[in-house]
Amino acid sequence: MKTSTPTSPNSKNRNLQQKQTFLKVLKKSSLSFFSMAPLLLGVIGLVGLFQVLVTSAMIASLFQGNALLDTLIGTLTGSVAAGNPIVSYLVGGELLDQGISLYAVSAFILSWVTLGLVQLPAEIEIFGSRFTLYRNILSFVFCMLIAGLTSITMQVLT
Repeated sequence: MKTSTPTSPNSKNRNLQQKQTFLKVLKKSSLSFFSMAPLLLGVIGLVGLFQVLVTSAMIASLFQGNALLDTLIGTLTGSVAAGNPIVSYLVGGELLDQGISLYAVSAFILSWVTLGLVQLPAEIEIFGSRFTLYRNILSFVFCMLIAGLTSITMQVLT
């Protein structure tokens, strides 16, 4: 025995309104995505070129051996060398193998993942300049701080 619940006109109207709203949102987000696609493709291309052209040895030649200066250089280098987090761990391992300090490598990996000067135009376009500026300044400061704390913690533990 099958029972069916009658659908009220209100529920049909509500479903129709939800469907129309969803289609409007889908159309608007699609237009937004397609308007940003050239910028996003440019950023992806620049990141890919950087990863191919800049080697670990080139990055290692920048560091001096001073903890504070190396942390600053690591943060700045990582912010320019934006890319995939998994790749940053590989590059970080190579840098450690070449004798670069943990301060520099920690700062490099953190800023590689959290900062991104290459992605700034896309981030400004999507989130706005004020938010992007604050986020990048805070990320820069915290990269330096966390890199120092990470290195100190590792020294205490070993």
